[in-house]
Amino acid sequence: MERAMHAPWIHGTVSGMQAPTPIEIPVEAPGIDHVRGLWSRAEGGARPLLLACGAGLAMNAPFMAHVAEGLVRRGFSVLRFHYAYRERAISQGKRMLPPDRPEVLESVHRRALEELIALSGEPRPLLAGKSLGARISTILAAKEAPCRGLVLFGYPLHPAGKPERLRSEHFPMICQPTLFLQGTRDKLCTPELLLEERRRFGGGVDIAFIEEADHSFHVPKRTGRTDREVLEQLLDRTAAWEEERFPPL
Repeated sequence: MERAMHAPWIHGTVSGMQAPTPIEIPVEAPGIDHVRGLWSRAEGGARPLLLACGAGLAMNAPFMAHVAEGLVRRGFSVLRFHYAYRERAISQGKRMLPPDRPEVLESVHRRALEELIALSGEPRPLLAGKSLGARISTILAAKEAPCRGLVLFGYPLHPAGKPERLRSEHFPMICQPTLFLQGTRDKLCTPELLLEERRRFGGGVDIAFIEEADHSFHVPKRTGRTDREVLEQLLDRTAAWEEERFPPL
């Protein structure tokens, strides 16, 4: 599994936001009986979304916190959570441990989805994730997990420098509407390959390419744009896509 790279560009939290509610999610995983989550309920509790971490990110990392808070500002109720390997690292006082086996990642992710359904009362929330979390979200969708759509921040289509090792074998089984948010300099997702692989999807696919952004959505100074502006672009695109794909009744 790939490791998501850290973005060095966002610090702190958004002022005026209500603090998320800490929760514990019971799981069956090696050495762990629960993982922690953070539940941020938008006004009215509408538009629930499960936000999964990248391999190198904690749920309270700056990128994860700002995406969650930005989505709440846009009317989404967001649950983010740790995978079991992250909880083990915390309990052992370590900064990082390798990700679990795919079946363990999927099991914990599915339990977090069940928790969101219970918290929100929505039987088919959105699945969203960064890098590793995006990939596991697509695997669950392909296995008919109850979700109405996918929002993928930096999908790791292939390992860095190995575009021949595609992670798209399950795409034909995904029937849910899907939004890819990808940087054009992302070393884990060659834009040309993503445009080709989208044809394999069983459902509708939209792709928003962020010019000059890398896997962490960092952009060079020469672009004249700040990373914060890029983040807002990602969040605005997500909200607009959700409204287009799932208009209110």
